[in-house]
Amino acid sequence: MIANLERYARAVELFDAANREDPNLETEAGRQYPKELLYAQRMSEMLERFAPDAPEAVRLAVRSQHIQRWKIPRKDYPMTPQGYQFWRTTLYRFHADTAGRLMKEAGYDDEMIARVQKVVGKRGLKVNPETQMMEDVVDLVFIEHYLAAFAAQHPEYDEAKWLDILRKTWKKMSPAGHEAALSKIKLPAHLVPLIQKAVGG
Repeated sequence: MIANLERYARAVELFDAANREDPNLETEAGRQYPKELLYAQRMSEMLERFAPDAPEAVRLAVRSQHIQRWKIPRKDYPMTPQGYQFWRTTLYRFHADTAGRLMKEAGYDDEMIARVQKVVGKRGLKVNPETQMMEDVVDLVFIEHYLAAFAAQHPEYDEAKWLDILRKTWKKMSPAGHEAALSKIKLPAHLVPLIQKAVGG
């Protein structure tokens, strides 16, 4: 339940305005969108399908999870496993801080801001139900909307590499997320055999 619809709508409006500045564009149904704005909309849409009764904190977190992500590009960090992890943790802090600042502007109190920042920062995965709910949505959106393009970008990956990626994704999800992945989303048809092999093995 959303405690104050006007305040919630204002926060979403601020999140979307921030993401509308993304110079990177992506096409959906013949129309171009700023990449992170489209991602945020897909996250909210997936949450409605996956958990229509999701708490307000999760609704805010999924809408702001990638907020202004383009400002911290991967190329600015060493192309090593350690560089990747440093980039990821820097992003988590940046997204959480940006979401918190905009929530404050929308009128949210420190308690709700801290709650959303914990989810956006992916703290308490497998322990905090709200963080886990967002992680499930992240993975469902990746599988439905981005997995096929990711595969096309990495033709050098062999089957073993793909099985490893899919199994790591699966491991982060909850049983409810697993069920949704197999029954509630549109799987890339040509990758279904690989997905089935990954989750069955």
